[in-house]
Amino acid sequence: MIGHALNHPASPTAAMTDPFGRTISYLRVSVTDRCDLRCFYCMSEDMTFLPKADLLTLEELDRLCSAFIAKGVRKLRLTGGEPLVRRNLMSLVRSLSRHLDSGALNELTLTTNGSQLARFASELRDCGVKRINVSLDTLDPAKFRAITRWGDLDKVLAGVEAARAAGLAVKINAVALKNMNEEEIPSLMEWAHGKGMALTLIEVMPMGDIGEGRIDQYVPLSLLRARLAKQYTLTDLDDDTGGPARYVRVSETGGKLGFITPMTHNFCESCNRVRITCTGTLHTCLGHEDASDLRKPLRASVDNELLGAAIDRAIRLKPKGHDFIIDRRHNRPSVSRHMSVTGG
Repeated sequence: MIGHALNHPASPTAAMTDPFGRTISYLRVSVTDRCDLRCFYCMSEDMTFLPKADLLTLEELDRLCSAFIAKGVRKLRLTGGEPLVRRNLMSLVRSLSRHLDSGALNELTLTTNGSQLARFASELRDCGVKRINVSLDTLDPAKFRAITRWGDLDKVLAGVEAARAAGLAVKINAVALKNMNEEEIPSLMEWAHGKGMALTLIEVMPMGDIGEGRIDQYVPLSLLRARLAKQYTLTDLDDDTGGPARYVRVSETGGKLGFITPMTHNFCESCNRVRITCTGTLHTCLGHEDASDLRKPLRASVDNELLGAAIDRAIRLKPKGHDFIIDRRHNRPSVSRHMSVTGG
C-alpha cells in the first residue's frame, strides 16, 4: 500500500475551469511509456524509451492524482504505453481506490492492450475498478501479429475472458486501419456485442514519427459508418460522457458502437480532460505541443501549494481545440510526441 500521498492531503478547492468554461473532471495518467507490443500506428519498431530515472515514482503518481482529485477530478484513467507492465502498478491502483471509498472519485479505470489482463483482472476488480478499455484491432491472428509486430492474439483474448469472468465491464477499442482491418469491422463488432461488450472505433491520429506516413493508414470513420449503415440499423444515442466518442445502438446486435473522430469531426467543444505523462508533464490537449512541468513543483515541496498553483496555471492555458490534419500536404505528425508517451 502506498502511504506517501496520505501524508499530503490537498484541501478541496473549486472545480477546475478552463478559459472556455469547460470543467475539468477527467484525468488520464500515463504510468509508463513502455509497452510489450509495437503497434505500427503508435510506435516505431525500435522505440527509444525514457530512462527509468525520469519517471515519477508510484508514490509521486499517487500524490499527483490525489491533488487533481482534490481539485475536482471525478474520473481517473491509468494508461501507458501498457500500464500493466509498470512494476508494482497494482499497489498504486490499490492506494488510489481509497478515493473511491471516500466518494471523492466516481471512477477508477484503465486502458490496456490485454496482454497482462489474465494476471491482474481479479485484483483490478478487488480494487474497485468496474470497467476497462481493451485495445484490439483485429481477431485475425496473422493480422494481429502484423499490426503489433509480435503480439499473441490468444493471450489478449484470454485476458478479455479473464476480465469478463472477474466481473469487469469491457469495452473494445479498435483503430480503423486502411486496407488492414476496415473490412473486418462488422465481424469485430458482432463478436464484441455477442459478449456484451461495446466497441469503439478510432481514427488514426498524427502523433509521433512512426517511420511511415499516416495517409496510408487513415480511413475516415464517416466512410465506415456509411458502410455499416447499409448492413445494420444504427440509432444515435444521447450518451454524453464528456468524452470524444459518439455512440449508436445497433438494432441487429443490441450493442453499442462508438466513433472517435479527431480527424473528420473536431470534438473539442465538450472536452473535460487533461493528461499527465509518466514524467509528470501535463498536456491539456492531445493535439497541441502545450506542456506544463508538474514534476518540479511536486518535488520542490512536501505540501501541495506549489503543485496546486502549477496545475491552476496550466488549466488557464488549455486551448480551445486541436489542429490534427492528415492529407498529402500534411503527411507528418501534428505533434512530435508518441501516443505511448502522452497516454492515449
